[in-house]
Amino acid sequence: MNLTADLGLSYYQTYSAKFSCPLCVNGHCMIDIAPNKGSPAISRTDVNDAPIRVVRYERVAHETQWDVFIERSMNGTAFHRQQFLRYHPEGRFDFHHLLFFEGPRLVAVLPGGLRDGASMTDHARVFESPLGASYGSFVTEDISAQTALDIVAAFERYIRAQGIEEVYLTSAPVIYQPLLTQNLEFALLYRGYAYQRHYISHAIDLRHPGTPFDRFQSAARKHIRRVTRENPSVWIEESQPESLREMLLEFYPILLENKAKYHATPTHTLEDLFRLQELLPDFMKLFLVRVGEEPVAGSLLFLANDRVALIFYHMLRYAFDSLKPIYLLMDNVTRWAKEEGYHFVDIGVSQDTSDENPMTPALSLIHFKEKFDSRGVLRSTLHKSYHG
Repeated sequence: MNLTADLGLSYYQTYSAKFSCPLCVNGHCMIDIAPNKGSPAISRTDVNDAPIRVVRYERVAHETQWDVFIERSMNGTAFHRQQFLRYHPEGRFDFHHLLFFEGPRLVAVLPGGLRDGASMTDHARVFESPLGASYGSFVTEDISAQTALDIVAAFERYIRAQGIEEVYLTSAPVIYQPLLTQNLEFALLYRGYAYQRHYISHAIDLRHPGTPFDRFQSAARKHIRRVTRENPSVWIEESQPESLREMLLEFYPILLENKAKYHATPTHTLEDLFRLQELLPDFMKLFLVRVGEEPVAGSLLFLANDRVALIFYHMLRYAFDSLKPIYLLMDNVTRWAKEEGYHFVDIGVSQDTSDENPMTPALSLIHFKEKFDSRGVLRSTLHKSYHG
């Protein structure tokens, strides 16, 4: 198995009267970009009494404001926070984050950045969200359909003015938001975005009565009971803030071994994980299965928001596979998450990375995840080309 804050606003930019833009009043443009001849015709979905302004993120001016907005948003996660994105070394990505204001009020943020096209001959400027994170796309409060349309229209004007030719947006699955609303998704589809790919992820719903263990398949429950009964030396250590660093030092070498078995490497270096711990002390939770004092398996959780705990890494010493330590971890992780008030445990995507089609499901992995009462949820990417 491969297993709230002052709203600091930028000044309106002033442009020559030679531009004929319906959003310009006495030379002052109501969005922070120059008018662009390629922009679509202005309609009710483009402008209202308080037009949407697009402002490029600046750390000194916006970092606190951004992260406070994420905390009160409807669909934000830790992956959208600037405090999270700061773990990347300077220069690793060409970040180009955006804020969207309706009058003086911040109504949306969009983390992301610029990269070149996918092929050696493709020199198109591409905006991708997320960049350097698991989830991205627009973060909002509970906004109306009209506001969603206005946000997307303003974003499109900005993209055209910047000469960006491709946009990719990957949002978190719907389980990460408390309200069932798809106003933003509709606005993007209405403006010509289309799904470029879907990944199948699996999540365990913790909102049922009783313990999650009660809903595991019988074979999984049997394994957990047997190992617990017959192996008194097997126990699970749960990280605390003061013990996490030392536990990561034990966890990471085994994770490297697991990834090497599949000719892969972890997304994060050990230094990345240490940096994340410094920036976001409550972001990670680590469970280690031990035989005596020896670590034999582990699960590293990223606590994405107050609804979802994401199992980002599993690791296992295969010599101890007969003890079914991953089963023990699933029992402990789901029990802990439910007690802490989380609604879901996200076990991550289940794709066959060896197949040419990136959407090909890893059915054996999916079968394993389903033993723990997980259900498939989509992690989807929207795309639009702005060529021409």
